[in-house]
Amino acid sequence: MCGLAGFLPPASSRLGEHAQAVIQQMTTAITHRGPDSTGFWAEEGAGVVLGHRRLSILDLSPAGHQPMHSACGRYVMVFNGEIYNHLDIRKKLEAGSWKKPPAWCGHSDTETLLATFVAWGIQPALQAAVGMFAIALWDRQEQTLTLARDRFGEKPLYVGFAEGQGNEEGALTGRGPLLFGSELKALMAHPEWQGTLASEALEDYLRFGCVGGAASIFQGVAKLPPGCLLTITQADVQAGRLQAPEQWWSAEQAARQAIQAGRIEDPEAAVSAVEQALGQSVRSRMLADVPLGAFLSGGIDSSLIVALMQQQAERPVRTFSVGFDDARYDESQHAEAVAAHLGTEHLTLQATSQMALELVPRLPELFDEPFADSSQLPTALVSRLTREHVSVALSGDAGDELFGGYNRHLWVPRIWHKLRRLPLPARRALGGSLKAIPAHTYDRLMQWGGRVLPRRLQMRTFGEKLHKLAAVLESPTERALFAGVASMNRQPAALLEGAGQGRAPEALFPALAQFNSVEWMLLMDTLHYMVDDVLVKVDRASMASSLEVRVPFLDPEVFHTAWRIPAATKLKDGQGKWVLRQLLYRHVPRELIERPKMGFAVPLDAWLRGPLRDWAEDLLSTASLKALPMLDLAQVRKLWQAHLKGQGHHAQQLWTVLQLLAWQRRWGEG
Repeated sequence: MCGLAGFLPPASSRLGEHAQAVIQQMTTAITHRGPDSTGFWAEEGAGVVLGHRRLSILDLSPAGHQPMHSACGRYVMVFNGEIYNHLDIRKKLEAGSWKKPPAWCGHSDTETLLATFVAWGIQPALQAAVGMFAIALWDRQEQTLTLARDRFGEKPLYVGFAEGQGNEEGALTGRGPLLFGSELKALMAHPEWQGTLASEALEDYLRFGCVGGAASIFQGVAKLPPGCLLTITQADVQAGRLQAPEQWWSAEQAARQAIQAGRIEDPEAAVSAVEQALGQSVRSRMLADVPLGAFLSGGIDSSLIVALMQQQAERPVRTFSVGFDDARYDESQHAEAVAAHLGTEHLTLQATSQMALELVPRLPELFDEPFADSSQLPTALVSRLTREHVSVALSGDAGDELFGGYNRHLWVPRIWHKLRRLPLPARRALGGSLKAIPAHTYDRLMQWGGRVLPRRLQMRTFGEKLHKLAAVLESPTERALFAGVASMNRQPAALLEGAGQGRAPEALFPALAQFNSVEWMLLMDTLHYMVDDVLVKVDRASMASSLEVRVPFLDPEVFHTAWRIPAATKLKDGQGKWVLRQLLYRHVPRELIERPKMGFAVPLDAWLRGPLRDWAEDLLSTASLKALPMLDLAQVRKLWQAHLKGQGHHAQQLWTVLQLLAWQRRWGEG
C-alpha cells in the first residue's frame, strides 16, 4: 500500500534537478500513504516524472522499491495497492511457453504485475489481477503513460492539468503539465498548480456529502473511474485535451453476466456458495509480511469477516473496535461479545467525544476534497488505534451493497407499490400536512410517548423521519424515491445562490433494463454510494494513519456469487442480508447479532449546538461565507439558527456546508 504521483510536461525538455525537487514536493504531500521509503524516476527526452511513497507490506526488502522497471527495460511503474493472486499469476508466467520464465528479483506483487504487462499486455494483465490498485505505467518504447484503477475504486487516482479548464464531452481540458497522484494534495504541491473551483460540482456535493463520479472539486481534474484505464501521450498534453477513459471492467456488465450464468435458487446453496467465495477472498487477503488484524464493530459484515479469518488462522486474530462515551452511539460491547465468542485478541479504543472533536479541524487535511460523511470521525479514530498494533486490517465494507443491507432496499419497493395507487396530488397534500408540524414538535411527542412505548418503537429522530416520510409521499417515481432516501440533503439547490430548483432526483441515477427494483438499487449503491462515499472514507481515514485496509467483499468472485443470488433470497423473511446472516449463524449465536442496525454514527446534533458551536460559528461567519459566493448566505444562516433553536434536525445538511467551508479555508482556489 503506497502513494504515487507524477507529471508530464506539454513539451519534452531537460528536467535536471528541478524535476527531482518538484516530485519530492508532490510525494512529500502524501508521505502518510507510504512512510517507509520514497523514490522517483525521470526520463529526460520524454519529460515524464514518476514518484512513489512506499508502505512496505509484501517483500520488505529493497527488491520491492518503486518506481520499478520491468526486466526487459520497456516499462517503468509506480503502483499503489495489493494484487492478492499475484503468486498464482507468477506460477502461470513460469509455466507459460511465451518465452523463458521470468528471473525474479524478489517476491513483491509489483514485480509480478510488471512481468504480466510484458507477457500478456496491459488489459489482459489488469483483467487477471485480483486486488485493489492505482497504477501509473510508462511505456518507454511507445512513449505513452497509462493510468489504471481497480474494479471497484478501492484505491484513488486523480489526473488533470495544472491549470484545468473543464471537462468537455468526457474530455479533460487545460494548460500546463499533466499531473496525477493518489490524492489531490499531491497535484496541488506542483509549483505550476492553479486550481479553480468546479462550482458545477457543488449541488451534488451538497446532496450526497461527497464529490461523486469522475468529477473532482477542481476544473480540469478528474478521478479515474473504477475499472478504467487512460492512455496519454505527450501530444495529448501539448493539445491540452485528454480523451475519455477506456473501461476494462464494468460492475453493470459483470452483474448481467452473473445473472446469465444462472441463478442460485436454493437459499441454503446460496449460503454455501457465499461461504466458499468469501472464505477464499478472506484467505487471500490475509497474505502479508507485516502484522495483520481486522476491524470488528459487532455487526453482521465485520463479524462474518472476522469469523472466517479466525477459522483459517493458526492463532487468535487481532481485532479492533471503537467505543464512545455516549451510550447511544456505542457498539463496543457487542463487538467485545462477538470477539469473546470467536476467541480473538480484541482491543477497544475507549474514545471520548473530546478525541473526536479534536479531530474535526484536521478533516480538511485528511480529506483534501470536501467530504461530509460524519462516520469519517470514528473511522479515523479506529484506524489510528489499529495502526499502533498492526499495518494491515480487513474490514466488512461492501456487504450492504452486495447483499441488501440498507433499510431502503427493503422498504422502497414496498412503499412504492402502495404509493403508486394513490394519485400524486393527494400524496403531495398529505406530505404537506405532515411537514406543517415542525420536526421538533414530533420529537417532543416521542419523548412523552417514550415513557410508555416499547423500546423497539422509540425513535431518536422521530420528527426527522416523519418529514422524510412527507418527502417520500411527494416522490413522483420510484427512482426519485430512491434518490431522495439516498440523499443527505433533498434540496441542495436551496443552499446555492440563484440555483433555482436544481436537477430532478431521478436524473441522478440512470434507468437500467433487465434489473428489478431491488437489483437496480443494489447496483446504484455499488456504483455511487460505495465508490464515492464508503471507499473514500475508508481509504483517507486509514491511510492518514498509514494503515492498509483490505475489503474481502470486493472480490470478483464474491461479486459474481452475490449477483447470482435472487433479490428475494437476499431480503428473505423481511430481513436484509439474509444470506450473510445465515452464514454468520454457523459461527456466532444469533442472539449476539440480532439487534437494530446502528451504523458508525456520532452525535452531530448535540455537538454542533455544544462543543463544536464556536468552530461552526466561525466557519459560518459572513466573511467566511463570502469566500464561497455561490452559497446562499441567508439560507445557510437560516438553517443554522433553526438548528440552534432545536427546530428540526439539520445536522447533516449543516455538516456538508461546514466541511465545504473548512475545505475552502484550508485549500482554497490555487
